[in-house]
Amino acid sequence: MIKVLVVEDSPVVREFLVRILGADPSIQVIGTANDGEQALEAVARKRPDVITMDIHMPKLDGLEATRRIMETYPTPIVIVSGRTDPREVATTFRAMEAGAVAVLRLPAGIGHPEHEASARELVQTVRLMSEVKVVRRWPKAGRQPELAPPAQAQRAQVEAKVKVIAIGASTGGPPVLQTILAALPQDFPLPILIVQHMAAGFTQGFVQWLAQTSSLPVHLAMHDEYIRPGHVYVAPDEFQMRVERSGKIVLTKDEPENGLRPSVSYLFRSVAEVYGRDAVAGLLTGMGRDGAEELKLLRDGGATTFAQDKESSVVHGMPGEAIKLDAATFILLPEKIPAVLTNLAHNRK
Repeated sequence: MIKVLVVEDSPVVREFLVRILGADPSIQVIGTANDGEQALEAVARKRPDVITMDIHMPKLDGLEATRRIMETYPTPIVIVSGRTDPREVATTFRAMEAGAVAVLRLPAGIGHPEHEASARELVQTVRLMSEVKVVRRWPKAGRQPELAPPAQAQRAQVEAKVKVIAIGASTGGPPVLQTILAALPQDFPLPILIVQHMAAGFTQGFVQWLAQTSSLPVHLAMHDEYIRPGHVYVAPDEFQMRVERSGKIVLTKDEPENGLRPSVSYLFRSVAEVYGRDAVAGLLTGMGRDGAEELKLLRDGGATTFAQDKESSVVHGMPGEAIKLDAATFILLPEKIPAVLTNLAHNRK
């Protein structure tokens, strides 16, 4: 049984979450907490496998509670929020800086057309996060990244004529993307395209949160806009994002791929077609295999590719699948990625 602690200040929402989670035979809700202080006490007493955490609470909010739990009894924490105002969502993502592993929208109410799907997403996320035995926000200092064989690494740097960078991420991706973007220099010369799997309603706030620590402009991608050097574009909710030879971003309502819209596979395939060997592409932490085969397609076409290493990944699904396919030129720790990208960018011909 997966032992879950539900932290939520609203009695109605708290009971709602308990009912959804308790209906699954593999989950046992071992307790609830009305605020962050009660959550700290409950974690110490009950040692749950997973915590669902509200952010806006009296006495001690979810952000500070997350930070203290990760300092004392590290436990997988799933932020469950009913707020989608971009400014408040940006605050929610600060909990991921503190160590939370996922952010989900509060499931729709009983009778709502999306209730079953959103409830199922919560249950599936809790199940998956229960398997994250050690939650790491920062990899251990002093470890060296695994690299491709020296000849391949040298080829990637010498032959690169990089014009664009594309990155895909899912579970655990937001803090890794923040780490990468925050470390890139202000004069970074390449556009960066990002697909981050995320519950609908959170992406605008996610973009604002990334922008707080990045010296590069971070945008929610818009249809038919030209890609500009040194700018970051994040795929919006419920749209597939691709690039065209004209240098424009195209957003479509094309069918989901791997059950996802936006899909990393969809973006990577267009990058391979338009840029070929003049692209850099990478997969970060996340469940599933979205983008893995297309990363292989990019590498086979001469592009430079990378995947996040296993130890620093919350879930090593997407990058792990890519590594199995020999799709990654580099296997990197998150803090090593900015230096590799900067090096490739400034070795353009």
